[in-house]
Amino acid sequence: MDTTMVAEVLREGVWVVIKLCAPMLLLSMAVGVLLAIFQAVTQIHEQTLSFIFKLTVVIIVLLVAGGWMMETLLDYTRGLFALMRS
Repeated sequence: MDTTMVAEVLREGVWVVIKLCAPMLLLSMAVGVLLAIFQAVTQIHEQTLSFIFKLTVVIIVLLVAGGWMMETLLDYTRGLFALMRS
């Protein structure tokens, strides 16, 4: 295994992490912005309100996209084991 192969494996690993984390992070960020606007308009400044909605969105994303996330991670892991065998 040479340095270009190691760099390629690391690059692919970073890409897998970005693909797996992006849906949760982007949706929770969008919910946070919408709740911040709502709290600014209504002058309700409760920290737990934002936390509960973000947690709910992350759980829903995990329930909906969890299978795809696991399959993506398994494909990457299988590829790593295939590289180790050869």
